[in-house]
Amino acid sequence: MQSTVPATGILDFFRNGFEHTAWRLETRREYDADQRTEEYQQFLQGVAPDNDEDSPWYSNTRTQTGQGKRIERVRLVDEPATDNQRYLLATTPGNLAAGEDIRYLYRSAAAAIGLEEEGDFWLFDSQVLAHFNWRDSDRRMELTTDPEQVLRACQVRDAAWHYAVRYEEFNRRVPSPM
Repeated sequence: MQSTVPATGILDFFRNGFEHTAWRLETRREYDADQRTEEYQQFLQGVAPDNDEDSPWYSNTRTQTGQGKRIERVRLVDEPATDNQRYLLATTPGNLAAGEDIRYLYRSAAAAIGLEEEGDFWLFDSQVLAHFNWRDSDRRMELTTDPEQVLRACQVRDAAWHYAVRYEEFNRRVPSPM
């Protein structure tokens, strides 16, 4: 199965599109969506991000995890971390407070286990693989249930999760994001 979710429907998909787990691999050094925000620009000027507990993402995450669902991610980080990676480190406490489990893996360690070339993706219930397409004018999330692609994503998830470390431990290893 192949389908798409338009940008306007992505949050609704996260509300209703999975039963048990949503897992993400974040591999990019920079995310345009972050860089366009005023909060990110202020972060670059030394202002700590305001983790808005009432944001749609945090509210939905609290609801989902309150129902027993898991929302997890592994973020690859360069040495030294890029500005965007430092920003994501600074905003992680809000995600954790909302119920996500976010872990970190240095890009060099990811390369050593063969994950360097993997792109960003979400994996839902180990059955649906999603990639964001922000290149085209009709921004969207592209979904597939192709068994080979889903199996590869499950293997990547398992390897990344095994080697990644919890935020608290990783944060002790890196210089302060501010």
